[in-house]
Amino acid sequence: MVSEREVFDLSGPLHLTRVDWSNAHHQRSVAACLVQGVYILERDRQEKREGPQALAPPWWEFFNFQLLRKLIDNVDSSIFGAIFEYRPPSSSGNHSADGPHFVVAFRGTMTKKESVSRDIMLDLHLIQHGLHSTSRFETAMQAVQNMVAITGESRVWLAGHSLGSAIALLAGKNMAKTGLFLESFLFNPPYVSAPVEKIKNSKVKLGIRFTTSVITAGLTLAMKAPQLRNKSADSFAALSAWVPRLYVNAADHVSSEYIGYFEHRNKMQEIGAGGIEKLATQHSIGSLFMGAMGKQAEPLHLIPSANLSINLNPSQEFKKAHGLHQWWRHDLNLQSKVHTYS
Repeated sequence: MVSEREVFDLSGPLHLTRVDWSNAHHQRSVAACLVQGVYILERDRQEKREGPQALAPPWWEFFNFQLLRKLIDNVDSSIFGAIFEYRPPSSSGNHSADGPHFVVAFRGTMTKKESVSRDIMLDLHLIQHGLHSTSRFETAMQAVQNMVAITGESRVWLAGHSLGSAIALLAGKNMAKTGLFLESFLFNPPYVSAPVEKIKNSKVKLGIRFTTSVITAGLTLAMKAPQLRNKSADSFAALSAWVPRLYVNAADHVSSEYIGYFEHRNKMQEIGAGGIEKLATQHSIGSLFMGAMGKQAEPLHLIPSANLSINLNPSQEFKKAHGLHQWWRHDLNLQSKVHTYS
């Protein structure tokens, strides 16, 4: 049975009759719909919908994109990503200076039996800071590197939702480490932490975050040699010029910790504890212990800079708060702020 959310004419942003690439809402909506197209590509595969029965094409053709390549997981043969090329209408001439030539998009976890076991295994790798060592990420990283090599960084966008946004975030970080900064749209990106943001009492919340920062900084000093700390600090600072766009919902416990992560950095600076936080913000307690056990850990959720947008619309259900469809609604009440690292 086909879900209404899979059908573009019922769930897509039909209010966008044309795309203005200088408009942030339009950019966000297009990126989100391309990610949704990847979800539907996988559902088409699972349901064996082909040709006129396939539901995926309208999700990108509506915006004049063409599917160039599907990204296939070599473990379960599921489609987890896709590369799209923008083909502007002939009447509009060349590519807009603000728009992409290519978008590399990644879906998140799917709960259908054909893909759920592999997706959950990858979620576990994410929690254990080991997503970078998976074959799915290696396939994704190779695709991103190939596109940038062909067309250059300025015309390649990354987009992802949930697990897919973690893949896009890690790929973007890896590219940024080489001095290439890709425009990135990360919807409900996972933040691996206890859900402190759910605590209503602001003093308790600040106390927990302050204690965590002190412990993390202390463990870093105790467990990492000075030369390794300096190398980590230099690497973190080098990423600061990359400003990915993060879209989170305060009611989504998967991504809402990003709100507190950036707010706490500002508060620590205000109370004169910026030095502690500067050390703590580069590390996680989990990755420190995994490193001490000789395991390579990449806490991908720790980033120096971001353009953070928070959906302030009431959303009581986790499924809706974590959902992708909210990001192309025309009536979003967004609070956006650019956070930079210095």
